[in-house]
Amino acid sequence: MNNKYISIGIVVGEISGDLLGASLIKTLNVLIPNIKFFGIAGPEMLKEKNVESWYSIKELSIIGITEIIWKIPKILKIRKALIKRFFNLKPHLFIGIDAPEFNLDLALALKQKGIKTMHYIGPSIWAWRKNRILKIKKAVDKILTILPFEKKIYDYFNISCDFIGHPLADKIPMHPNKSKMRSSLGISKYMPCLALLPGSRIVEINLLSARFLDAAKIIKYHFPNLQVLVPMANDFLKQKFISIQSKIAPNLSIFISNESSYKILACSDAAIVASGTATLECMFAKCPMVVGYYMKALNFMLLKRLVYTKWISLPNLIAKKLIVSEKIQQDCCPEILAKEILPFFKNQKKTKKLKNIFYKLHRKMRCNADYKAANSVLDLLKDICKT
Repeated sequence: MNNKYISIGIVVGEISGDLLGASLIKTLNVLIPNIKFFGIAGPEMLKEKNVESWYSIKELSIIGITEIIWKIPKILKIRKALIKRFFNLKPHLFIGIDAPEFNLDLALALKQKGIKTMHYIGPSIWAWRKNRILKIKKAVDKILTILPFEKKIYDYFNISCDFIGHPLADKIPMHPNKSKMRSSLGISKYMPCLALLPGSRIVEINLLSARFLDAAKIIKYHFPNLQVLVPMANDFLKQKFISIQSKIAPNLSIFISNESSYKILACSDAAIVASGTATLECMFAKCPMVVGYYMKALNFMLLKRLVYTKWISLPNLIAKKLIVSEKIQQDCCPEILAKEILPFFKNQKKTKKLKNIFYKLHRKMRCNADYKAANSVLDLLKDICKT
């Protein structure tokens, strides 16, 4: 590395992307001592060195088609301000993490001004809006994917792409120590434990929490000493969940924690999980799960016409077959969710079979992702960096 200061513009739009960004920044800080990051960073990214955030990640953390409409003016204002600041500061590279609707337009504007661009986590072009591949080709110099089958798609369209695996697959042990995890949280190793992960966005908490809690009450009928574990990403989401729980299930024994989702899942016998990165964490923790998801009717009606994939959960997509049950919309109801989960408390053979599948998929996703992602960044900066 020469003595030139390296500046990287970075924008993250989701809590899951915040974790990816934090890992990447940490690795780059080691490889490039004279580096700085600025843009929109999440709380985990801000814990790392040399990071400046101009806006809160909450500004971009939205879900659904109808929810975005009322935020469009503010989002456009933020994007316009970001473009102006990035133009003035001229970072050596821009990295958009998740939030493709926001970040690809931003990347396109910056690339047209001669700024190199990267997008971390390829948009789900295999699932919906396949025409975005043309926009991606114009907007980014390199794209990083975490799913093994995605690279073939980008290679076909001659888009520079690196498959890096998932950082969580590297960090989470292949054989979680459930007894040790429970001991650290003061939970008896004999107590049946159910994890609830109703999402990382406020809209998801509002739409899924009551369904998941009612399912837990049904499971508690079969296991009276059931302990419910709920990881929450921040205090805002935690307070919202507590408000819902006080009305829906005030007598349910619930342990709400700011601990990592993985730690809670590693303690649990089974989990009800919203679709998203949490399903990967659940798989890596070797915790049997049912995936439940519900959205407003208009959102679902519109998305149903656009989505091409058979499954919504990452474990099923990676396995290329149905290995975990997915209950969507009307099927995402307490009775059905509980019915899907109960066998994992009663049938050890079924549980062991699923855990073995999770183990194989975990191994497949272990690729030293942070190092690969950082090397991809260095590759784009090769005219500046001496590696």
